[in-house]
Amino acid sequence: MSGVNEIRSAFLDYFAKADHAVVPSSSLVPRNDPTLMFTNAGMVQFKNVFTGVEKRPYNRATTAQKCVRAGGKHNDLDNVGYTARHHTFFEMLGNFSFGDYFKPQAIELAWSLITKEFGLSKDRLLVTVYADDDDAADLWKKIAGFGDDRIIRIGTSDNFWQMGDTGPCGPCSEIFIDQGPGLQGGPPGSPDEDGDRFLEFWNLVFMQYEQIEPGNRLALPRPSIDTGMGLERMAAILQGVTSNYDTDLFKALIDAVSHAVGRPPEAGTVASYRVIADHLRSVSFLIADGVLPSNEGRGYVLRRIMRRAMRHLELLGSREPVMFRLVPTLVREMGQAYPELTRAESLISETLRLEETRFRRTLERGLAILDSESRTLVSGQNLSGETAFTLYDTYGFPLDLTQDALKARGIGVDTDAFGQAMERQRKAARAAWTGSGEAATETVWYGIKERVGATEFLGYETEGAEGIVTALLRDGAEVESLSAGETGLVLLNQTPFYAESGGQVGDTGRLSASGLTARVTATEKKLGDLFVHHVTVDEGRLTLGQAAELTVDHARRSAIRANHSATHLLHEALRQVLGDHVAQKGSLVSAERLRFDFSHPKPMDEAELRAVEDIANAVLLQNTPVVTKLMAQDEAVASGARALFGEKYGDEVRVVSMGRPVDDRGELAEEGRLPAFSIELCGGTHAGRTGEIGQISVLGESAVGAGVRRIEALTAGAARRHRSEESRTLGQIAGLLKVQSADVPERLSALIDERRRLERELSDAKKKLAMGGSSGNDDGIVEVGGVKLMAKVVEGVEMRDLKSLADAGKNRIGSGIVALVGVSPDGKAGLVVGVTEDLTDRYDAVSLVRAGAGHLGGKGGGGRRDMAQAGGPEGTGAQAAIDAIAQALSVS
Repeated sequence: MSGVNEIRSAFLDYFAKADHAVVPSSSLVPRNDPTLMFTNAGMVQFKNVFTGVEKRPYNRATTAQKCVRAGGKHNDLDNVGYTARHHTFFEMLGNFSFGDYFKPQAIELAWSLITKEFGLSKDRLLVTVYADDDDAADLWKKIAGFGDDRIIRIGTSDNFWQMGDTGPCGPCSEIFIDQGPGLQGGPPGSPDEDGDRFLEFWNLVFMQYEQIEPGNRLALPRPSIDTGMGLERMAAILQGVTSNYDTDLFKALIDAVSHAVGRPPEAGTVASYRVIADHLRSVSFLIADGVLPSNEGRGYVLRRIMRRAMRHLELLGSREPVMFRLVPTLVREMGQAYPELTRAESLISETLRLEETRFRRTLERGLAILDSESRTLVSGQNLSGETAFTLYDTYGFPLDLTQDALKARGIGVDTDAFGQAMERQRKAARAAWTGSGEAATETVWYGIKERVGATEFLGYETEGAEGIVTALLRDGAEVESLSAGETGLVLLNQTPFYAESGGQVGDTGRLSASGLTARVTATEKKLGDLFVHHVTVDEGRLTLGQAAELTVDHARRSAIRANHSATHLLHEALRQVLGDHVAQKGSLVSAERLRFDFSHPKPMDEAELRAVEDIANAVLLQNTPVVTKLMAQDEAVASGARALFGEKYGDEVRVVSMGRPVDDRGELAEEGRLPAFSIELCGGTHAGRTGEIGQISVLGESAVGAGVRRIEALTAGAARRHRSEESRTLGQIAGLLKVQSADVPERLSALIDERRRLERELSDAKKKLAMGGSSGNDDGIVEVGGVKLMAKVVEGVEMRDLKSLADAGKNRIGSGIVALVGVSPDGKAGLVVGVTEDLTDRYDAVSLVRAGAGHLGGKGGGGRRDMAQAGGPEGTGAQAAIDAIAQALSVS
């Protein structure tokens, strides 16, 4: 039992037998902590449980939590690959007690696991405790039989855990193993504690206080336990190696890298293989949890990790995209423990392939910029820190890559200025994240939820119901009532109003009672299950405890339901047309229209759009019931239901099925694995039958961001009106062209071709006229300074045609110079000077065009020795410009 997968399973099984609920890992994108960029510890998903805001049906739990530390406060990125234990992605094994057992059982469970189940020798183990935690010290003596020499008391924050400046906190006890005298380093608390000899692998946090304010702590009435064991560290210990990168999982990944690049690791390249293996894990899991590369936020950090790995692949000699070819190995090693990795495999592979292709182009541009910026530097000088940071931040060049590229020339980098630029960016990033977060909510709602409880939603079954007012707010503060003309927020014990979530807009409608009428203008959700109604009181008075009748706007709800069901059909149709990598990345379902964002690396063509629309409409016309079931999440996913990656679902989920499977022509397909065309986890409201959608009309497709596309569509009445308007417009066009509607494209194409022909003929005629006709009698050729000069002011010629006229003039005179000034109808002028090839060693077209440009009100000019151009706003100076060029020739 030393393989990574075996250790993970053994840990979870051990605590399951000790009555712990095995809770799946939460997403790497935190839903309950707005201060975190990524989930970085096992306790993150339980934060609100520890604070008492959230209740769970269990009081002890165990998890294998996926974690990332590569951005924000916790950032190990720059150390990865160069140390034995730093990772961007790692797994944290933990056991938790929410007011159940405390120190005695926590220490007993830990000791029994590591010595009996994992077989670690007591003689190699030692622990730390907080300096004044006599209870923990005594328990270690009693349970483990340790003497004082094996129990190290530490009085720093390393052994006292706090959630924040206030809130739950408590002392820690860390468990260490002595890896032997062959490694450098001393025991914890010693001057050389940072060495590798003594390795911490498990931290037990005894959450027994609440920090009220600095210096003021109160004992918690129900102390709790939070532990974290590094899976990678434990695997290294049990496999008898001193580096996490020598464990079975990393060996498999490093072997895959070696095979892909065609060379084994060597003394100077080991770090690169480690970086690639580590970063492959973090980027793959982040993509599986819904993060895609971008230039800000989480997507920016993901892109940095990707590009760091890709840069190391380039250092290993890879010249083609490689990372996407490593994904199957990762899925084989970790997909069983984390099924989301298997489900997202095609998306991960395609995202990596596309990003690496782009980065290789970026790498070339960056090296060109580096060469340009360092061209004037000599050995002993430094490249500016700002330039190095721009290369790092914009082009994905880490500082060490810039240093390596300049090292052979003896040029350094101003690392102090680079560090200052980096710190400015870090401050900006910290400021950008302050107060943000997907689950951030106002403090007032916690108190309300604790007092009144969750809202019961009745809207799946009905659009009207009665409810009791449980809370009222106006201008952010709770009030006793709302009077006529006032606007506020209302909570009720139950409601048929759907609250905005999952891309679907909230319901609107009426709230009424005897002597009371009010409009519900929006409905939103707070803390997951508080349905907050935005109301305006038109008549009467709305008070706490009042019973009110709630009525949803039926027409609006029906349109929303049709659009929401249409998104499901479009989602599956997109997968059928484009491939299994398509996954939902966002949506907006309103009464007027729908939009659907999905993962796809390139624009859709017209044929693909029409195919998606045809398939979705074919399923719609089946008019089959839209079936909703409540299922366990695991059962739902096993049945083939689509889940939005990164979305948080409860243990029980709603599964919406619609339609019978069809082929790519919209015909009924042979019965396959799935019982329906579309099966998705969804909490929204839907049509009763697919036929209620009416029809689906796709308006178009566009880009949202890197690797994300968007389609917009209409349904039901809106789709019919749109089609009717298009038909009327087509009829009007056909009438103007005096053809049948079916012949409009052919007739328009012929007219466009005819217009282009006439425009070409007209342009040619204007050019001939401008150059004096075909006879050449009025070509304006004179001899100046011993060379022929064709100098003319031409009118009625497009400015873009001046260069082609100059070429024609050069051909006509054979040897000489052509100077043409074109004057546009608005009085502006363009100037072109051409020099025949035999004279370019004596005359420079750029110098000549600059001689004339000033008379046109222009500055300078540019081009080559044989052809240059300039322009200006003063066409009245055209002849003066010609004269200036002739003058320049006469004196040259």
